[in-house]
Amino acid sequence: MTKAEKVSFVISKLQEFYPEIPIPLEHKDPYTLLIAVLMSAQSTDVRVNKITPLLFKRADNPFDMVKLSVEEIREIIRPVGLSPMKSKGIHGLSKILIEKYNGEVPKDMSLLEELPAVGHKTASVVVSQAFGIPAFPVDTHIHRLMYRWGFSNGKNVVQTEKDAKRLFPKDLWNELHLQIIWYGRDYSPARGWNLEKDIITKTIGRKTVLAEYYRKKKTR
Repeated sequence: MTKAEKVSFVISKLQEFYPEIPIPLEHKDPYTLLIAVLMSAQSTDVRVNKITPLLFKRADNPFDMVKLSVEEIREIIRPVGLSPMKSKGIHGLSKILIEKYNGEVPKDMSLLEELPAVGHKTASVVVSQAFGIPAFPVDTHIHRLMYRWGFSNGKNVVQTEKDAKRLFPKDLWNELHLQIIWYGRDYSPARGWNLEKDIITKTIGRKTVLAEYYRKKKTR
């Protein structure tokens, strides 16, 4: 297959597997999505989805959030990990949203990245999922699969994002980044990987990746 044919194959298979794409983090508006994505850093969506209802019951908008102390927020979100940094970020960005944006989450990537504890990936997820603006947030699943499929060199997520945006049609970015995440979780995980179930990698995967897989399987 040519690179273009491989890209078309991936798009076709992902659409076949995930014609309807569930959103991993539960939220009701841009603000609650922003907070949920911030909380998901080095945590799992399942864990975050258990904690956000507890936090949002107390405060689901920046005006109510700033009424809570950093310590109160920290105590609620402690189970997701990194609570000292995340609680300060949540309180700080909520204050800025009120002071600079009348409590609204800005749609501009650069403005989002200026908020406390909001990095490029978080900003990308928010503009993509909350506002429908084309973006390609790269998480560990996308980074892993782009390498396994031979679409990126795997050096860093910055390069992986550039490669993804170069290869895939812009009008599909918002769907594809979620489809790849779900596919990575369901069929091509980092641990317990079964290539027989991973039809995309088995069909187009990087030769060195496939060879390493079979080598490890043979030595087990």
